[in-house]
Amino acid sequence: MIALGDWVFGRLDAVRAWRELADARVNYSVDEVRRPAWNIDLHRTALPEERPGPPEPGGPWEQACRLVRDYEFSPPEIVRALYDPAAPLLGRDMLLEARFHGMHFYCGVRVTEVVDATRDGDERVWGWAYETLEGHLERGKVMYEVVKRQKTGEVLFVVSCHSQGAPTLDPITSLGWRLFGRRTQLRFYRRCGQRLRLFVEATLRGEHPPPGPSSTSGRLVCAPTDARTHRWDALAIHRVAPG
Repeated sequence: MIALGDWVFGRLDAVRAWRELADARVNYSVDEVRRPAWNIDLHRTALPEERPGPPEPGGPWEQACRLVRDYEFSPPEIVRALYDPAAPLLGRDMLLEARFHGMHFYCGVRVTEVVDATRDGDERVWGWAYETLEGHLERGKVMYEVVKRQKTGEVLFVVSCHSQGAPTLDPITSLGWRLFGRRTQLRFYRRCGQRLRLFVEATLRGEHPPPGPSSTSGRLVCAPTDARTHRWDALAIHRVAPG
């Protein structure tokens, strides 16, 4: 059995690590969230526009929602995810693989909110949020939303989050997080928006969009679809639940 906190060289039983998330709890309380101890971020990316009015069938808003639902927007060089697509979105456990300079950190998150609404009589919004579980490098919540402003036809991808490094990191991981974690976090958000826009644009040109994650082991899938295994991955240091 892979004990949480072990350092592992080579192959890792990620499926077993995913199963262990069922017993994990969210690792923070919203009552703790306040500046300056926490980072509170908001990132907006403009997607191809539609005509004013409700979302168009097969248009940018619908295409973006599909890609966000399947976690296709995540840049595989930074973060990948293992999850059960048959499980309801709300409450879904996801094992994230954060890839960082020859080290792969495996951390759990849980989808704790799903949004499907019209705000202020104008903005059509769909999205979801996950929160970090015990053992994660970070503590916090990230919300991913696709928004259409029906009066203008603007379509946006909005990422909002609050986060901080987990206070229980070991000294080596804590030092690495202080030096590079925030920079990598901000790069992740930028890349998410860039990838989603590129995929939506490609779909509108008639190119084949990402088909959605494919099965890797039993009922689980790995996202995004274009994640690839490299020969050097076997030499990476794998850390399960470093926080």
